[in-house]
Amino acid sequence: MSYSAWMIVILTGAVLLRGQSQPDQSAPSSDQPISTDRPAVAESSVVVPKGSFQVENGFLITSEQGQRSLDGPETSTRFGVATNIELRLSAPDYYHDLASAAGIGSGFGDLTIGIKQQLGPTPGGFDASLIVFMSVPTGAAAVSSHGYDPGLQLPWSRKLSTNWSAAGQFAIYWPTTQVDTRTLTGESTFLVDRQLTKPADAFIEYAGDFPQRGGPRHLLHFGAAYKLTPLQQLDIHYGIGLSSAANDHFIGIGYSFRFQAVHR
Repeated sequence: MSYSAWMIVILTGAVLLRGQSQPDQSAPSSDQPISTDRPAVAESSVVVPKGSFQVENGFLITSEQGQRSLDGPETSTRFGVATNIELRLSAPDYYHDLASAAGIGSGFGDLTIGIKQQLGPTPGGFDASLIVFMSVPTGAAAVSSHGYDPGLQLPWSRKLSTNWSAAGQFAIYWPTTQVDTRTLTGESTFLVDRQLTKPADAFIEYAGDFPQRGGPRHLLHFGAAYKLTPLQQLDIHYGIGLSSAANDHFIGIGYSFRFQAVHR
């Protein structure tokens, strides 16, 4: 096992131990409305309630230098195993190269597994979480990274007023870009969200990736979500690349739901 893989294992154990001894004061309850990772780049700063199972899905069309691709169903599953800990699994997406009749760049991507520990609310009214994850090279040759790629994410959020909130994320990734070659990549995001009505909200977000090799990828991102019920949500989002290394633009839609799988 690689050094980075061992580090993920150690950090995961630390998160679990911390969660076992942390008080229950910030734990989400099963009657709270659904809070999803999508469609923003920044993940949600809270975990799903204990015993709850949440499924988030979507489709995305991306355009880059005249090439278009479709990926979906972007299925991410989250299960609350403790008052402030969730297990996470992202199923392999299917990527289809729309510009190539032969589908040269098409195929399933990699599987991702992870764990999330809620840390907040912290002093100052901030909610925060720590996510530790690793992608497993299960995908097609044209799509997979062919490596076990770990990452850390620290999403946060803070309510500014009744209808306004701010959020963001700091992250570090170690993706495999060539055979046995990794590129350390830092990420920073910031968004402002406006509650339009009780079931609907909209956001504007900046996201920047800063790889060790290659140019930075700057993105301006807009999105909105509508809760059909307290436990079901529809979303739509659109992104524009602000640097040459970023995608030109993309547009996506999604549907997420949550239910209580284990009753206390």
